[in-house]
Amino acid sequence: MNRMLKLLPVVIISIFTFGCAHNYYNVPKDTYTSKVRVLGVAPLLVDANSEIRYPDKDALVGLVKEANRRYEKELVAMLRDTGAYFSVQLLPDDPDQLMGNLVFRRERRDDGGVIYNKYFFKMQELRNYITKNGVDAVMVVVVSGITKKESIRSSNLLSYLDSNYDYLIMTAQILDADGTVLWEYPNFRQRLLSFPPMLALQYPNFDEAKANATDKVEVRFKTIEGLGRAFDKTQTSSLSSKNQVSVLYADQFEKMVALLTPDSNLFGNGSEGEKRAVTQESQKQPALEPAPVTPQPAPAARQPVPEKVQPAHQTPLPAGAETTAEPVITAPAPLVTESLDAGAPTTMPIPPPAVPHSDR
Repeated sequence: MNRMLKLLPVVIISIFTFGCAHNYYNVPKDTYTSKVRVLGVAPLLVDANSEIRYPDKDALVGLVKEANRRYEKELVAMLRDTGAYFSVQLLPDDPDQLMGNLVFRRERRDDGGVIYNKYFFKMQELRNYITKNGVDAVMVVVVSGITKKESIRSSNLLSYLDSNYDYLIMTAQILDADGTVLWEYPNFRQRLLSFPPMLALQYPNFDEAKANATDKVEVRFKTIEGLGRAFDKTQTSSLSSKNQVSVLYADQFEKMVALLTPDSNLFGNGSEGEKRAVTQESQKQPALEPAPVTPQPAPAARQPVPEKVQPAHQTPLPAGAETTAEPVITAPAPLVTESLDAGAPTTMPIPPPAVPHSDR
């Protein structure tokens, strides 16, 4: 009993800490909610000059642009459904012109092992863009390419290959007219850092290596038809049973919006959007039945240790393409800096202020 009484204060503090610690913004949460009442969402952008080493690059970029136009309204609808804003508007601008007018430069970043492209914007152009559209802040989402080292296993899990693989990723930032980054994705205020890519462009061909009785595995690019089918794989919208949305986009949008949804009251019922999310999640998961008590089975036979295979020569790159060096993970500092407009001023992200342990 005495031990339980000693642990009671710790439990209470942990509960309130958990309830108050979900501030995923780069500014105090109250500041964000009071400042951003009308949110503008720029058309989804594509950074064609990023690490997209795909052989038919133009076809892939065109595929992404078409998908962006089809599914960007879903992101706007999901943001409206959070109830966190007075209004959320999809801004009517040309995405190609916007990419050139707003974006000043990109940086390939490695923050705590999370590799992504971070974008910086021209101060005056950003201010004019926000003022012209009459919004408090603008959300800029960019689809770009990146190459990073990964370890991928075969379908039977008995082999794996460490190599450089190409991916499409989706990043986002919310900025005000002063260039302050109010929120960003990937978000580093999470307890567990996670930034899954949007789509893998390559795969290790284990089956071909097995058929040729060799441990050297080729890394191949997926066909443009195969990538098109990946974009066309849809699911029912979480907001309307009449709408279909690409699974690739739905997964990315859900991760973003989850970090922009108001926290529920610790002892209350939460918002309507949260209730819907909980209901949908419970419907997806079947009820668990108690497992019957059975005798302890005999020890299973030892599984073979996964065999590391040697990478073969990479698929030849298209003419003019350069192989990107493997990222060196040292400290959370930029590894590669690329200037999109050397003469324009830069908007540097403002480091997040210290977040109090509890707002109670």
